[in-house]
Amino acid sequence: MYLGIDLGTSGVKATLIDDNQQALGSETAGLTVSRPHPNWSEQDPADWILATRHAVGALARSHDLSSVGGIGLSGQMHGAVALDAAGAVLRPAILWNDTRSHAEAAELDAKPEMRRLSGNIVFPGFTAPKLVWMARHEPDLFARVACVLLPKDYLRLWLTGERVSEMSDASGTSWLDVAGRDWSGALLSASGMSRAQMPALVEGSEVSGVLRRELAAEWGITGSVVVAGGAGDNAATAIGAGTVAKGQGFVSLGTSGVVFAASDHFLPAPETAVHAFCHALPGRWHQMGVILSASAALEWLAGVLDTSPAELTSDLGPLQPPGSAMFLPYLSGERTPHNDALAKGLLAGLTPLTDRAALTRAVLEGVTFALADNLTALRAAGAELDGLLALGGGARSDYWLRLIASVLDLPVMLPVGGDYGAAFGAARLGMMAATGAGSDEICAMPAIAAEIRPDPALVPAFAESHARFRALYPASRA
Repeated sequence: MYLGIDLGTSGVKATLIDDNQQALGSETAGLTVSRPHPNWSEQDPADWILATRHAVGALARSHDLSSVGGIGLSGQMHGAVALDAAGAVLRPAILWNDTRSHAEAAELDAKPEMRRLSGNIVFPGFTAPKLVWMARHEPDLFARVACVLLPKDYLRLWLTGERVSEMSDASGTSWLDVAGRDWSGALLSASGMSRAQMPALVEGSEVSGVLRRELAAEWGITGSVVVAGGAGDNAATAIGAGTVAKGQGFVSLGTSGVVFAASDHFLPAPETAVHAFCHALPGRWHQMGVILSASAALEWLAGVLDTSPAELTSDLGPLQPPGSAMFLPYLSGERTPHNDALAKGLLAGLTPLTDRAALTRAVLEGVTFALADNLTALRAAGAELDGLLALGGGARSDYWLRLIASVLDLPVMLPVGGDYGAAFGAARLGMMAATGAGSDEICAMPAIAAEIRPDPALVPAFAESHARFRALYPASRA
């Protein structure tokens, strides 16, 4: 058997698969986010360990884990875990959706070597500007930083005792030469860091260490169990969904939203605000357009209306033309295509006839228009996509999938029921590390339950509404 552990923002998920890649069980333990100041988002790394212990422990109580042969890791990207020389955590981890370092990010991004070597904009959520912020605002703590780990790599340290990262997650730090798949001395120096403060690097399907004996005994695992390099959450999701070759892509409707395109070449285009990262497999890369509020926007509306997202979307009926109400989903700023940490959400075009259903449709349309902006940016960056696999919690909404197909004017494929997310992808990476099997053997795409095609009668109306959506963006800065 093989175990995948995904460290998300809202929880840790552990998934167990057999050697036929059939899911045997899954357990989740929740996490909370601390927001002590506006634009701050933090977690205590000790809580990640407790949650992992709880999730894997629950699996161990319901399944015999003695034959687990490999473990893979996935996790929220960009977070900064600062350790001192003794390995102690110096402060709460600064997360991916923390934008306190927007000024430091802009300063780094203005240095020519940053985009040239990393292939990406230095976004406020990336790791490097967080350390520059620490140097400026917490100099005593910064002076004690001996190592910086990404969230899942801190779990690896606990699991194996090894300080290791891998290419896909490291791509989101602004410290990696993404084309060369190695830390860049020039990028590190630009943010006051050194290679000595970085973990070792492996590919996502390679062995990064061996599970500590104490934890193996705690979970009833026998023998020596390797831990794979793993992947950042979106690359791990791509491994789970079999999105590993040129032309393959998915749209993910989670807390954030992602349009993902796999590639066999490094295709940087930072001017588009597209992320160009290493994939979790050797010799492969990917591009992503990222919006910071996808399902999070629907959850916001559900909270305001004291209901649930499922109840909001359950009775929308057939796909309708766009209404007058419009929503800009920039509740936490935005990445692609605007790179604007200060953008705000916006409701416009309200009338006395704007009811709950109209507001729900406006929120879904606004998020989908933002995803369409991502697709435009990806195509400008050289991505080739003829269709998208739909993943994430939002993919349970038939209305939303039909909306996405018509707004993006692309077929959307819904996989046969099952979990093809990051924890499953991590388990696949664990399987590759343990067996030496390659992606052609392991990373098959799921069977397709339905293909949703654009509604040709509505495509023009949504294109017109999308243009009005884009024209509203300057008002989000007011």
